[in-house]
Amino acid sequence: MLSVEEYRNFLLNLLPRGLAWPRESKWFIFKCIDALAIEFHRVQIRADILRSETDPRNTTELLEEWEAVVGIPDGCAPPAPTLDRRRADIVARLTQEGAITKQFYIDFAAYLGFTITITEYRPFRAGFSSAGDPLSNGDWAFVFLVTGPVETINFFSAGRNQAGDPLANWGNQFLECAINKRKPAHTLALYAYVA
Repeated sequence: MLSVEEYRNFLLNLLPRGLAWPRESKWFIFKCIDALAIEFHRVQIRADILRSETDPRNTTELLEEWEAVVGIPDGCAPPAPTLDRRRADIVARLTQEGAITKQFYIDFAAYLGFTITITEYRPFRAGFSSAGDPLSNGDWAFVFLVTGPVETINFFSAGRNQAGDPLANWGNQFLECAINKRKPAHTLALYAYVA
């Protein structure tokens, strides 16, 4: 990064030579060049900050723009997310490798702070199914059951939360909303909560 003095010297060296172009600090032309050098330096500092803002892991000023790019808020976010959590959600959305697998939803729920299991209903097929298996033909082939605890409580944690965050939040609405937004459109997710 160039300093103000380096910008000033660079600009002064661009001036033509001669008595009409004095380079001493008492002259008006020097003061104009000095003002330009200060402004160029300020613009360079802002450009460097903008360059660091292109990484969502470090963003502060462009946080809302990054959230708009990835579709946050999507109606599922907690009421008062922290700056670090907002950044982590952006990075997760950008790097998330989605798949229509049980493990994807289990890992995704774990990232949100929930422990779940998934039960898939597959159609009864001769040669694959056996006596006693449920007859889940038709639309049941597109249904899966998400089983989780009756109440999930996420407590305040130093290093993860910041001043102003609630000491605890609970409920499973966030989990249901998040899974419903990520499941394939032709499927139906059912939810069961056990103690």
